[in-house]
Amino acid sequence: MASSSHFLCTHVSYNHKPHFNSFTNATLPQFSSFKPHGSSSFPKKIQSSRIRATASDSTTGRKQLEVVYDLENKLNKLADEVDREAGISRLTLFSPCKINVFLRITGKRADGFHDLASLFHVISLGDKIKFSLSPSKSTDRLSTNVPGVPLDKRNLIIKALNLFRKKTGIDNHFWIHLDKKVPTGAGLGGGSSNAATALWAANQFSGCVASEKDLQEWSGEIGSDIPFFFSHGAAYCTGRGEVVEDISPPVPLDLPMVLIKPQEACPTGEVYKRLRVDQTSQIDPLVLLEKISKSGISQDVCVNDLEPPAFEVVPSLKRLKQRIAAAGRGQYDAVFMSGSGSTIVGVGSPDPPQFVYDDDEYKNVFLSEAKFITRSAGQWYSEPLSTDDESISFEKHVE
Repeated sequence: MASSSHFLCTHVSYNHKPHFNSFTNATLPQFSSFKPHGSSSFPKKIQSSRIRATASDSTTGRKQLEVVYDLENKLNKLADEVDREAGISRLTLFSPCKINVFLRITGKRADGFHDLASLFHVISLGDKIKFSLSPSKSTDRLSTNVPGVPLDKRNLIIKALNLFRKKTGIDNHFWIHLDKKVPTGAGLGGGSSNAATALWAANQFSGCVASEKDLQEWSGEIGSDIPFFFSHGAAYCTGRGEVVEDISPPVPLDLPMVLIKPQEACPTGEVYKRLRVDQTSQIDPLVLLEKISKSGISQDVCVNDLEPPAFEVVPSLKRLKQRIAAAGRGQYDAVFMSGSGSTIVGVGSPDPPQFVYDDDEYKNVFLSEAKFITRSAGQWYSEPLSTDDESISFEKHVE
């Protein structure tokens, strides 16, 4: 199933039914397309829902018999029967990443974690994950297109599938292929998104035994950023990040941005180890959220308390941010680091500054344009057509 097709799980019959061509004069309907691997579907209303057949005496003209055939009722009963019998065996989903428009660290917790307050937003850069039901009742099999990604139980996809089986008792196992575009160690939440997408997929294969709220609550057991992806795409997150408050998108969804990530990754644990809470920004995160909602993104609201420790871990990252801001004066509304790094985001233009192409130092940077995206309730995220192939690792010879 293509990534643009997403299941809407309910606990009643599906409402989205493939169409019939309209018919007249009591002719039978013709099928148009029928979607496999999911909901069978017939129209709830068709133009002629009943066919009447009558017999009469040709001599007297009196009606002898009238038979009413309720076609709509018949078709809906058939649809319900097919819905009960049909299942899915394959599913391909888009797994988008996120940026932190601002990220405030508000304190150190007794459990060793930090409290944060952040505006998270899903963006159009993402991976694709293909799921197939495995005949095995004991093992998942994960493959990917990039080296260095763990394929065993260390991977958040496998952790998510194990969590789903533990919570539901449903013993489905899968073959999974991860087509990865989101770089690792980037502060973009790519692994967390993969885990959320795997939970969503497992639930689809299982007939939606869990609610979205269930999936969101369970996911916090394996990662602090995972619950966010069960928002509708924009959320104010607190606690460790697992307390998710859905908000209306505070910025235009067509606002362009460019993502620039050097080869060096920022290990999250090392960044937090160097964080000094007493030296973080003291601005109220709710004030930042209000400013963005009223006036949009600007440099003064894109506060990230993890920038100073990340710049200690990867000193070249501070210089990259400064160079982007200087070279793109007037081009970007704001330049900031996402999450714990090492991605630098320039909001307001999809174009990187020229030095990224010209300097040997940046010949292997990861570069992608992106936009903000959201999802509708009951549907997973869809990949925007305009960003299918925008993620490129630029080499020196690329013009």
